Amino acid sequence: MNFYVGVTDNEWFDFLRQRNPDEVNFWRPGRQPFGVLTEGEPFLFKLHSPQNYIVGGGFFFRYTRLPLSMTWKVFGDKNGADTYEEFSAKIFSHLGTARRQLPDPEIGCIILVVPFFLDRADWIPAPRDWSPNIVSGKTYDSEGLIGKEIWLRVEAILQRQKVGTVPAKPALVAEPVPRYGSKHLVETRLGQGAFRTLVIDAYGRRCAISGEKTVPVLEAAHIKPYSESGPHRLDNGLLLRSDLHILFDEGYIAVSDTLNVEVSRKIKEEYENGRDYYRYHGKPLALILPDLSERPAPEYLAWHRENLYRG
Repeated sequence: MNFYVGVTDNEWFDFLRQRNPDEVNFWRPGRQPFGVLTEGEPFLFKLHSPQNYIVGGGFFFRYTRLPLSMTWKVFGDKNGADTYEEFSAKIFSHLGTARRQLPDPEIGCIILVVPFFLDRADWIPAPRDWSPNIVSGKTYDSEGLIGKEIWLRVEAILQRQKVGTVPAKPALVAEPVPRYGSKHLVETRLGQGAFRTLVIDAYGRRCAISGEKTVPVLEAAHIKPYSESGPHRLDNGLLLRSDLHILFDEGYIAVSDTLNVEVSRKIKEEYENGRDYYRYHGKPLALILPDLSERPAPEYLAWHRENLYRG
């Protein structure tokens, strides 16, 4: 198993440690890819010098790139800042002159689930081969000499803190993976932000109904709401333009088991309008995922029609 030790902004760490969220976005202002971990492998936080300690971490879910505004919309304060103004100021302070001119630059997002934050007494000194010239981080093999030293200490703390046990939330993926003693160490359980990025990427950043590709107006919708025990799973999600998302949540739009759009007559009855929406009625979704297991699940679509759709 590999794990990654990433150099962490100290303010970012302190902010999130106080909130103890269910997921975090370890953002990067640049657009360089991050492909050193597979889903479920650990990503550890190391503070900047002179605090050369590993102080926490999380488990890698995915890497994606999003516009700055959507990154905030998706993760909010899980980006490690209290407001969008604070967050954007941090990003722009790291950008080169050319990218500072962009109104909504794209940034890298390393999405980590089941984050953990170590008590001060449990902080682990940086690996003994750590170079002060390392800017971003370094990958280790848990079976290598130095990697094993670090990972055994981390694993003992995780087991003591019971990190990786099943949380009170419903399962958020269809197939949980094994925990300790295997390549993956925890069940991958998604928070709201991770769910949103999963849907955004799966649908190719296009609205499933209209085909709209303007990223800032696209939103990940739950078919069966999370408040009604609907899981953060791809087959319970649709990527929708913001107005279509509202209509879907309010029951004015539904999707049939054959993945055709249904538009309620109530729009015209209640608002004496709706021509722009009725043109979708009876048409197939503009974008249907090729993998059958990832398409909207019939049981969630049926729940939405039976409980929310106004007919």
